[in-house]
Amino acid sequence: MHLPDHAGPDSTSGGAGVGDLLGELRRRGVTDVDDSVLTRALYSTDASLYRVLPQVVARPRHTDELLAVLDVARASGTPLTMRGAGTSIAGNAVGPGIVVDTSRHLGRVLEIDAEARTARVEPGVVHATLQQQAQAQGLRFGPDPSTHTRCTIGGMIGNNACGSRALGYGRTSDNVESLRVAFGTGEVWSGGGGAVADGLAAITDASLEHVRTSFGRFTRQVSGYAMEQLLPENGRRLDRFLTGSEGTLGLVLDATVRLVVDETSRQLVVLGYPSMVEAADAVPALLAAAGTPVDSPAGMETAGAGLVACEGIDARIVDLVRARGAVPDLPRGAGWLFVEVTDPGLVAPLVAVSGALDHRLVTDPREAAALWRIREDGAGLAARSTQRQALSGWEDAAVPPDRLGAWLRDFDALLLEHGLQGVPYGHFGDGCVHVRIDFDFTDRESDAAAGPRRFRAFVEDCARELSKHGGSLSGEHGDGRARSELLTHMYDEESLRLFRAAKAVCDPDGLLNPGVLVDPDPFDASLRPARPRAGVRPLLRLAHDGGSFGDAVHRCTGVGKCVAPSATGVMCPSWQATRDEKDSTRGRARVLQEAVDGSLVGGLGDPAVSEALDLCLACKGCASDCPTGVDMATYKAEALHQKYDGPDATARRPRSHYLLGRLPRWAALAAPVAPVANAMMRLRPVASAARASAGIDQRRSIPAFAPKTLRRTTRGRGGDRAPDVWVWADSFTDHFFPRSGLAAIEVLEAAGLRVRVISDDACCALTWITTGQLDKARAIMERTVATLAPYVASGVPVVGLEPSCLATLRSDATELTADPRAAEVAGGVLTFAELATRLDLPLPDLTGVEVVAQPHCHQHAVLGWEADRSLLERAGASVTKVSGCCGLAGNFGMEKGHYEVSVAVAETHLLPAVRSHPDAVVLADGMSCRVQLDDLADVPTMHLAELWASRLPAGARGDRA
Repeated sequence: MHLPDHAGPDSTSGGAGVGDLLGELRRRGVTDVDDSVLTRALYSTDASLYRVLPQVVARPRHTDELLAVLDVARASGTPLTMRGAGTSIAGNAVGPGIVVDTSRHLGRVLEIDAEARTARVEPGVVHATLQQQAQAQGLRFGPDPSTHTRCTIGGMIGNNACGSRALGYGRTSDNVESLRVAFGTGEVWSGGGGAVADGLAAITDASLEHVRTSFGRFTRQVSGYAMEQLLPENGRRLDRFLTGSEGTLGLVLDATVRLVVDETSRQLVVLGYPSMVEAADAVPALLAAAGTPVDSPAGMETAGAGLVACEGIDARIVDLVRARGAVPDLPRGAGWLFVEVTDPGLVAPLVAVSGALDHRLVTDPREAAALWRIREDGAGLAARSTQRQALSGWEDAAVPPDRLGAWLRDFDALLLEHGLQGVPYGHFGDGCVHVRIDFDFTDRESDAAAGPRRFRAFVEDCARELSKHGGSLSGEHGDGRARSELLTHMYDEESLRLFRAAKAVCDPDGLLNPGVLVDPDPFDASLRPARPRAGVRPLLRLAHDGGSFGDAVHRCTGVGKCVAPSATGVMCPSWQATRDEKDSTRGRARVLQEAVDGSLVGGLGDPAVSEALDLCLACKGCASDCPTGVDMATYKAEALHQKYDGPDATARRPRSHYLLGRLPRWAALAAPVAPVANAMMRLRPVASAARASAGIDQRRSIPAFAPKTLRRTTRGRGGDRAPDVWVWADSFTDHFFPRSGLAAIEVLEAAGLRVRVISDDACCALTWITTGQLDKARAIMERTVATLAPYVASGVPVVGLEPSCLATLRSDATELTADPRAAEVAGGVLTFAELATRLDLPLPDLTGVEVVAQPHCHQHAVLGWEADRSLLERAGASVTKVSGCCGLAGNFGMEKGHYEVSVAVAETHLLPAVRSHPDAVVLADGMSCRVQLDDLADVPTMHLAELWASRLPAGARGDRA
């Protein structure tokens, strides 16, 4: 089959204009195409250092549309670049013409043949989606990259991805059974002969001796084209030759991949070493003990008998995770090997030859999963492992495993020589080392060429040194823009000639992913970190990023954990609802990056920024779930401040900011007449008018004010005696849910403690922060810090009941004010669960109680929920913790234009959990979660303190408002 012939790019005088290109794509039936500033910004980069603006982004809905895109590209002479999840680290998925996103619509598993153990899939299917369907039949797709929750099979084919378990299951090329491909010539091939197949065979046959001796020397020789796959003795596997060609030769229309039996009896042994170099030295002995040759040739479909993985991880990466929470016990050492086996009999022999300082057999599946998550997040965590942000750029070199220790020593010497730091990790059993390096681009404003010049010097030195070890520039990420120019260090002229000849046969017009592999662009061109950044003067202190808004938004490196379809954390709720790149943490960060250092987006007041941030719930889920520590809620607050109040303000605030954004002020004014105000809101015309004036969606209820505030209800309670516990009456607990505070007081008094409520007004300014009213927020926060500081300093525990307000104290107080007391207050106010744990309060009997718990997003991200879970389980409750966000998120879900997304977010996790547990107690400490559940599910909710108080003996219970 052929697409229509065209004269090629020269016939169009350099390609069609954007308008003509967009129109032609639509005339050909490709409806989801976009050339807007927003979309071009979203797709201008992947997970690499490279920024290349596309003309148009196309998201074909079926393969006929994909063929139409290719036809239009050929007719107009426009470059075409394929993209899966956008997690390419070498710049493989950015291009100047048409960028094709297959993940949006081409994500179906077409067929699973359990008997043949194969699956046929579209190129945009996510690895985890295929894995889930295969596992239902006791099978799995073998390779599993660290990005398996979001990477696509098409992307894996493009890069010849491998992952942690390649020792056991091979590379992607070893698991491809057949492909249906459209070449740059227009030929559609699905096996057998054809013009392209015959042409490639002829090229190979003319250089048989060279191909046999230069290619496929070891398993991770991924750089360049896999010419060895075209050898007659290898079956002339054109499908496997195309695997790893990075979209430069053809477009994958669908793929048939091999499945294997899913071994459920895997065991993890962790081996500790003084450093990563000693860990690397141990690898050959481990491979030998497992029966895996250290010089396995490429194409070997199964490796050791039972050895599945041998992964290296540096202590500096683990320390970053430990700083945010618990890490399972690890053996003594500063570098570890995670060794996974399917044969328990291998454990003792491996430990015996390991030379490790210490070892640990991890038997708890939850601990093993936690350790593998650290390894999977390695790319993002490593970016934060050095004082200056560590970057990709030289992150995927591989050597034969018996050369690994020597290579790491030489590599460390190169880092030292160039004044750089890097944290290595990766697939040590395969000789593949990943690393993030703190390349210096800090003088981008004064000398834009200096950073790229230093970058080039280091990378070229590395390439030269690597060649001495017989290594490959890429072990699984592909060459892309990062390494294609360096192929001259790895291959001789005859090999490079073969690459050019193969490209000419498959893509004679050079339209497919130009600048990659053949006729490469310079690897120091189009570097995003080298671009000068606009001098935004933030109001927030942004202490973790040196006060730089530009550095803050550039925390995002594009690893894309926020676009995982089956997320288990909170990030990113809006993307879960819409599946649109602009609604992901990564997408927003890309637009903000363009706003501060690009020529495409015109500053923070640009409409593209507003559109990208519109559906951000400010949930802070990314602050804990993103491996690089992106905090989009903070960046949104600063961007809104700059847009409306900054020195270059471009717009007037919407009414909702003045009403919903200042809710505590209006609640305080309404408190004396709360019953009257509530009665008025029960009148439909009044409520409708109130919603309209406040910018609230008419489908929303208006939360009722408490008849009496917590402070008023408890006035005089406890007398003047010094209490054992102070209760902070945050605005939401005080004015809307005082019963939570009263329940906490009951529990504490039942334990024999004296309790008093802080009578002073002490608002956290949350609603001002989320709407970007930062000048006012700072003033409020400074007063609150001054108010609470003496109570915290007294040594008497202070407890807060509303998690969003307490999280604001912990995370935003030090962002808004330099007052040293802010840090003391931030760490000195406890959640109810933290207080109960610290005081070791007697637990209620919750035996037989089924609990569905929706932790507030801010609690998940800032405070943590483990203390709550521990208390509930120790009390005997059966606990189902809901992942994700409730969808209301303060003013977000109340505002016009957000209702549908708010409901969709609730439907991702919360509402299904509530419906599937109709008899459960629904715990929701946060006001937003309680209002959302009341609006959408009409179910009663309780604060943890209320559940606890409800189980007190009858004589110990008091009256609650």
